[in-house]
Amino acid sequence: MKIYLVGGAVRDKLLGLSVKERDYVVVGATPEEMTAKGFKPVGKDFPVFLHPKTHEQYALARTERKIRAGYQGFQFNANPSVTLEEDLKRRDLTINAMAETSHGKLIDLFGGGDDLKARVLRHVSPSFVEDPVRVLRVARFAARYHALGFKVAEETLLLMKRMGHLGEVDALVMERVWQEFETALREPHPEQFILVLRQCEALGKIFPELEALFSMPVGHDSHERRGESALRMLQQAVRITGDPVVRFAALVFECGFLVSTQSVETFSRSHALRRNEKKCGQGEGIEAKEAATRLRTFCRRICAPRLYGALALLGIRYYFFYVRAAEKGDAEEIYGILEKLDAFRRPERFFQFLNVCCAIGQGIIPSRDATEAVHTFRAAFQAGSVISAQHVKDKSLSGSALGNAIRALRIEAIGKL
Repeated sequence: MKIYLVGGAVRDKLLGLSVKERDYVVVGATPEEMTAKGFKPVGKDFPVFLHPKTHEQYALARTERKIRAGYQGFQFNANPSVTLEEDLKRRDLTINAMAETSHGKLIDLFGGGDDLKARVLRHVSPSFVEDPVRVLRVARFAARYHALGFKVAEETLLLMKRMGHLGEVDALVMERVWQEFETALREPHPEQFILVLRQCEALGKIFPELEALFSMPVGHDSHERRGESALRMLQQAVRITGDPVVRFAALVFECGFLVSTQSVETFSRSHALRRNEKKCGQGEGIEAKEAATRLRTFCRRICAPRLYGALALLGIRYYFFYVRAAEKGDAEEIYGILEKLDAFRRPERFFQFLNVCCAIGQGIIPSRDATEAVHTFRAAFQAGSVISAQHVKDKSLSGSALGNAIRALRIEAIGKL
């Protein structure tokens, strides 16, 4: 039995980055031998074990054979005769196909070290095309290492395009796609995930809603496309926060491009934000409702968790109204936005919304001064949040009457700013 450190730990160590987790491959062992040594089996498709003390993953060396379409269409062989070279050869990229002995000796059979120095993401072997998830993984690594100068090798891009033409990308399961997408949103340059998928012509197959934005002009007289605007908003969100939920909401804002200035005017003139009037959504206009419907459909299709879709929907539904309220400085209208955002009961989501709006505002060309609007709403929230039932002079009030009294005091406090 021989044990080797493999994959990301070796790669990041050579890059001088902190190693977050370690994975090992075991050559010449059987599942029975692993369990006899106290390792706990956890793998479903092939033998993977957890170390009894460190709980790090140890996988038996294995080979794989494609037997049907899709990323699950593999037959695995993990018998003791499988060599380290055979195991490393099945991996996706050369920089992930290096190993290290227990004495620290590097084993680099496929030029991963040279590709690290050249800052190249290159496939290990032609069998790369057999697993469509690798298209997503390459795009994700591009998002992670873009700041270090990494680029996808031309021959690897060609293979990724071929996978789309062969229909392999069509076999991707959306739950798996979302896992890679969400991870990419946490990376330093998530916009590269989108750009690489566009380069290999896979974005239209995986995220047709995002691909469509690159054919839509921002305005009648603009040469810029909404896809470019969406990526710029995403980049602004990255500068503001590491929260993937905020980043997602900023990216998909352009998917609601039918929210027009006319609908904003209609909303502002309505009494939807006034007490005892219709709900906010009924004053939005047909364009905003259609945009919200499109966003919900998109989020369901890509299996985005509810909190992602909910924040994105708030951005599409209320961004323009939020900007307008801040510009007008009308205390009742500002309070109405806070109320519809449920800011006082859900302050964490409210501050996420402010980050989304800031990213959108900074990403729009011509750029808006989004910072001023954020300050306005932060101050309004602080002024209103300190008001509670104990500030109401008439102690006999209860129910809706008490709620209206608190509301009036909060509006008054906001008006004094």
